Amino acid sequence: MRAAVLREYRAPLSLEQVPDPVCEADGVVLRVLACGICRSDWHGWVGEHAKVKPGAIPGHEYCGEVVQAGPLAKWKPGDRVIAPFILACGECPECRSGQTTICKSQRVPGFGEPGAYAEYISVPHAHNLTRLPDSLTPALAAGLGCRVTTAWHALTGRAALQAGEWLAVHGTGGIGLSVLLIGRALGARVIVVDVVQARLDHALSLGAEAAVDARQGDVAARIIDLTGGGAHVSVEALGIEATTNGSIECLRPLGRHVQVGLPTGHTATMQINMNAVYMKQLALFGTRGMPAWRYPSLLSMVETGRIDVRPIVARSVALSQASAELAAFDAPMPPGVAVITDFQG
Repeated sequence: MRAAVLREYRAPLSLEQVPDPVCEADGVVLRVLACGICRSDWHGWVGEHAKVKPGAIPGHEYCGEVVQAGPLAKWKPGDRVIAPFILACGECPECRSGQTTICKSQRVPGFGEPGAYAEYISVPHAHNLTRLPDSLTPALAAGLGCRVTTAWHALTGRAALQAGEWLAVHGTGGIGLSVLLIGRALGARVIVVDVVQARLDHALSLGAEAAVDARQGDVAARIIDLTGGGAHVSVEALGIEATTNGSIECLRPLGRHVQVGLPTGHTATMQINMNAVYMKQLALFGTRGMPAWRYPSLLSMVETGRIDVRPIVARSVALSQASAELAAFDAPMPPGVAVITDFQG
């Protein structure tokens, strides 16, 4: 099959013919219909993720059509499915309690497992898969990827966002846009923060109540002023120290900070304003992914139109263009994300 392979950090991916994947007993092999290009992929491409080594095939935001199913899998050839990026074992105490995102035996395509920048992918633990609704195109399904699913779980499963609350979003990439759209659907009042005016304007057009240009400084003070005391919930969507502190400091007393951005490599350890946490008695939540069993609640919101994910996907690209998309993460990005839909080009 054709795949894009990481041979050298920060170098163009190598387009190669590699062996077809092998179907595991409890898994399936999918023909990849679409695969999102995520900032998490960029962390691996630049060499800042411990599980991504030369020889890896990136890609963890995918949907596909079953071409082969193992004897223990419930799926059959022809089924179209969407996958969470965390493939939980389903048997450990964490999985049995429903907390599948902390499964100790989890497997993650693109991070220690062959990913979906390829024509086909082997998906173990296929009980994690969900049927792809007919109303959702493959590009939009891949656009849900880890960004919309993670945002949904961050707001509803972790921070318990309530209608009427102020929600601050630090960074308006794929995750940030997802948080904005879901927050609005849940009835929150949303403020976005970024350094790219086009992204701020885009967020305002999608229903953000206010937009703060971080280049002008005093982000937290400006949010506290705009909200009359601070945000109730604040989401950090980049994984860097400045925005993490901005997120914590913009909260009102008893507010909730949610760390969604991936801190890894040189950002894995940060200097955090713990005095603000202590004095305002804040709650800090970490979140990563979404339990597979929560897909129906999210998909029902998408299918009924309460959450419109179309603004998230800005462009469809060919596999040969993935390298350029990864390199673009080095600089401020335009609104929206890219999805691979052509695996021959």
